[in-house]
Amino acid sequence: MRAHSFGSALIGLTTATVALCAILAQQPVQAAELEALAARVQVLEDREDIRALILAYGAAHDHRDYRTFAALFAKEGEWVGGLGSAKGPEAIFELMNRTIGHDPKPNGSGTFHVMTNDQIKINGDRASATTKWIYITPGDDNAPKLVYLGHYDDQFIRENGAWKFLRREAPADIPVPK
Repeated sequence: MRAHSFGSALIGLTTATVALCAILAQQPVQAAELEALAARVQVLEDREDIRALILAYGAAHDHRDYRTFAALFAKEGEWVGGLGSAKGPEAIFELMNRTIGHDPKPNGSGTFHVMTNDQIKINGDRASATTKWIYITPGDDNAPKLVYLGHYDDQFIRENGAWKFLRREAPADIPVPK
């Protein structure tokens, strides 16, 4: 009887050991799966942060708040468009102030930058995007008037934990005739 009990205990211990080894062997797979999931979630969060940055740019532009506008750019950030080009937040502010005029309007200036069809690619602390834009102003009869259609070619960088524009080009693809 004793040999039978010892044998049963040995089989039980062996089975438990095999089961424990199987569970422990799965741990690295589960950890790798969690790591992959965390990386995918980070990309989604980054994409949404970049979309928020793109929309903040349009809002600052439409509110004529060029201090906020310039602060959306990295310390080495560059803006290139029909008004000229500038590098660094202070130079970008000066360009916008000189060409359009810094005059913050809490309720907006009446112009609208509509952003659409963004294609954002994330690569660690760098990203790129192409976004379509439409610039609308009030017409003589106060009806919306399309002024330009274009796209932005963007390079982004995560600077001090926040996404910023590293380079933003703003070509007008179809200027609306006057």
